Amino acid sequence: MTEQERRVVMDLLRSGPDMSQMSLDEVRAIVDQGGAVAKLPENVELESITIGGVAAEWSSTPQADDAAVLLYLHGGGYLFGSLLSHRGLVTNLGALAGVRTLAVEYRLAPEHKFPSAFEDALASYQYLLDQGNDPAHIAVGGDSAGGGLTIALLLAVRDAGLPLPGAALCISPWVDLTLEGASIQTKEKMDAIVSGTVLSHAVEAYLADTDDPLDPRASPLFGDLSGLPPVMIQVGSHEVVLDDATRLATRLAAADVGVRLDVWASMPHVWHLYAEMLGEGRQALEQAADFLRERIR
Repeated sequence: MTEQERRVVMDLLRSGPDMSQMSLDEVRAIVDQGGAVAKLPENVELESITIGGVAAEWSSTPQADDAAVLLYLHGGGYLFGSLLSHRGLVTNLGALAGVRTLAVEYRLAPEHKFPSAFEDALASYQYLLDQGNDPAHIAVGGDSAGGGLTIALLLAVRDAGLPLPGAALCISPWVDLTLEGASIQTKEKMDAIVSGTVLSHAVEAYLADTDDPLDPRASPLFGDLSGLPPVMIQVGSHEVVLDDATRLATRLAAADVGVRLDVWASMPHVWHLYAEMLGEGRQALEQAADFLRERIR
């Protein structure tokens, strides 16, 4: 957790290739390559499955409580990200929390527009229920777009009359596809990963012309947030989605939902992905794991 570590990570992020000049296939490949070198927990076991034709992956360590499950939805602006890109983050979080994880490779835009990703997330939660998992021992989590899917999923589960999970974890959540958060402009020069332009392109690719960005399945910030389980939100102070996170916490609190908001000073978007190089990444994973352990084990 030194200034030198932060400087190394930020220099690495800023010196990377200009993805705005790449094809989407090239961006997806680079993001997956980054995830492929992540260090996994010792003795972790991976199992590939499909849920309604969608790839998913179980992870477990010998210390995991088989009854406790984290359903994880990766980030990537609904355009990229995969089981591979987030395998390190997901498996290490599960190992630290002592729970099994189920990561889902939901369908991506623009090949599969809204609400495909949402439908896959809901189907994955239903799969866990159908397999006999106790919802009180299930948590749903995700980062960036996956953080938005996490809240959208909770709203759908509640509205369908299904049993809600025991907790939710949102890392750098993107929950407002209208892009109204002031930090999209005020943090533009600080965020080394995401920009307002990137988010605008993602919205255009994900939503069809007839889709309403205020639909809670797309922008759960504007949904009725009452009756949800406890939510932990982690966000960096340098992120363009900072206001998404803070507004989500405010609205959850106003709806009488237990919420913990942790704003990490000077951290970039989903800094957990750089935990091997960044002390704050390791610490954030540990605190998220503590939250999960306390609520679903």
